[in-house]
Amino acid sequence: MTFETIIARRQGPALELTLNRPESRNAMSLAMVAELQQALAQAEQTVGSDDAVRVIVLRGAAGHFCSGGDLKDMAAARMRAMQGGADGTDPIAEVNARFGHLCAAFANSPLAIVALLEGTVMGGGFGLACVADVAIATETASFRLPETSLGVVPAQIAPFLVERLGYSQAKRLAVTGGRLDAAAALRIGLVHQQVDSGQLQAALEAVLADILACGPGALAATKALMAKARLQAPASLIDEAAAVFSRAAQGPEAMEGMGAFLQKRKPNWVPG
Repeated sequence: MTFETIIARRQGPALELTLNRPESRNAMSLAMVAELQQALAQAEQTVGSDDAVRVIVLRGAAGHFCSGGDLKDMAAARMRAMQGGADGTDPIAEVNARFGHLCAAFANSPLAIVALLEGTVMGGGFGLACVADVAIATETASFRLPETSLGVVPAQIAPFLVERLGYSQAKRLAVTGGRLDAAAALRIGLVHQQVDSGQLQAALEAVLADILACGPGALAATKALMAKARLQAPASLIDEAAAVFSRAAQGPEAMEGMGAFLQKRKPNWVPG
């Protein structure tokens, strides 16, 4: 896969997507939003094949993750809004919604999503950090939720922020224009691990090994069930959860996994 604003690098079952606009600390342009969605969709199309992508790794180029949305795109949308349009659309809302669809796509992906967070993690980058299944930060990471201090709203980020942190912490960050270093982000659960910069690759490899030891079908089904569980009462999911378990237990993955356990070997989905 060849892109203009991101670098896609396949490493076995993992696909590493690097946000690559270092001149703007990887600000998220509309082109980058589209390319990230395209890369994710293409990776998801491999599910079930012998050469399937099983993990997406998100990171930023040149020591920064993402400085938020590209102001040039928003300025262009504002100009279009001022000029009006015959079709009655709202250009500013349209641009904002595109980023929301990106976050939702990564949040709902059947693939495991890992974010490596260094340097600036702001605005939209903050949102991507929240939707990752595993977020690892280095000591250089600086998190900022600046929207309210700029007179705007973290509209697309807010739902994922509440989901990751809970209402109280999310609200605190929103009303203070939240600033967090890596240690504070770890304390409140925004990230799951903090490591020194020199240990980031080793930490990634350890996380990938753990993820790839899980059955890919079981992982996808578990993510889908958990996505429902966060919005529904546990009792309402009993029958559906039982059906999900039964399908998995009778499937080839469970047979291989149980057989491997009894034979004291690794299941066939574990790389090399």
